[in-house]
Amino acid sequence: MKLPNGIGEKMLADTFTKFDVELKHTEFGPVLVGDINELENAKDFIIKLMNERLKELE
Repeated sequence: MKLPNGIGEKMLADTFTKFDVELKHTEFGPVLVGDINELENAKDFIIKLMNERLKELE
């Protein structure tokens, strides 16, 4: 799963702690690698964190 722009180190650290995913660097940028269910859950978690961060900035 390709990571979106704007994701911070704390968001990534929280994601690694909560889900069984790994960060890999590719020629296309950083990606998360893991089981499809873990990736789906991690994606939902990252979206939730980014939405919370956007609400803080409003």
